[in-house]
Amino acid sequence: MNTQLALNLLAVNSGNFGLIFTLGLVALIVVALLKTARIVPQRQAYVVERLGKYHKTLEAGFHITVPIIDRVAYKHSLKEVAMDVPPQFCITKDNIAIEIDGLLYMQVLDAKLASYGIENYYYAASQLAQTTLRSEIGKLELDKTFEERDTINAAVIQALDKASEPWGLKITRYEIANIKPPQSVQDALEKQMRAERERRAQIALSEGQREAQINVAEGQKQEVIKQSEAKKLSQINEAEGKAREIELLANATAEGIVRIAHAIQEPGGKDAVNLRIAEQYVTQFGNLAKETNTMILPQNLSDIGGTVAALAKVLDTSRGNVIATNPLAGNPNPPPLR
Repeated sequence: MNTQLALNLLAVNSGNFGLIFTLGLVALIVVALLKTARIVPQRQAYVVERLGKYHKTLEAGFHITVPIIDRVAYKHSLKEVAMDVPPQFCITKDNIAIEIDGLLYMQVLDAKLASYGIENYYYAASQLAQTTLRSEIGKLELDKTFEERDTINAAVIQALDKASEPWGLKITRYEIANIKPPQSVQDALEKQMRAERERRAQIALSEGQREAQINVAEGQKQEVIKQSEAKKLSQINEAEGKAREIELLANATAEGIVRIAHAIQEPGGKDAVNLRIAEQYVTQFGNLAKETNTMILPQNLSDIGGTVAALAKVLDTSRGNVIATNPLAGNPNPPPLR
């Protein structure tokens, strides 16, 4: 009875042991598969060591490794990474301490060199960027640091790219984020900018006044020119009018004289002339008595007829001279003068 019970217990224990062994074997196989199979994501690289020595670099995809013997020692991202460069104080050429920080962009090109070329390439790149930046800032004055950002960035990239080649890195870009001078320098720069703005405002105001004065002078010049041209045209028109007036008066006077001469030749013309001369003689002699207290009397004052006859004789003599010089004067129907 006891023997039978012992056999039963032994059989049960044997079955449990087999189950435990089977479960342990399955677990071991699963762990081995997990340790053996490696799935590398896109744009990443795994560095595999075999017995502590570099073996290979796993690219994106599915890979099988030897358990226990092989292990993934380093994992690297092949994407471009942006890293902050901590702020630091740099001394410019004119001995001004300014605080500068920046951004560094890098990319791992060789996972093996990035793993074994340097211990921490992030820290190394940051420190090298800071030292190169201090060196470049020391070559420039304060005003130039704001203007030469592209030059400073290019110098830092060149120095980092050359130094990081053994590390399997590619420094793609470096950008200065902020340049912060001391407060006293900021106040001085603000005053300088205010003075510069005021100077530009004064220049703009003076330029405006100068343009206004030029425009006023140009307007006055044009006004004087227009006035002189108007005066010139007025004088020309006035002169032409006077000339035309003189011409018309001369023609009218000449025509009147010719008509008078023609009228004298008519019957009774001489008597009319003698009468007219006598009337004018008496009228003018009366006016002479009115204008002055002193009078000069002709010797033959009582002989008005003789005086008139003498004037008529003078008139006949003058007419003869006119006819001799101008035959048209004796024409009873002279043509009108133009």
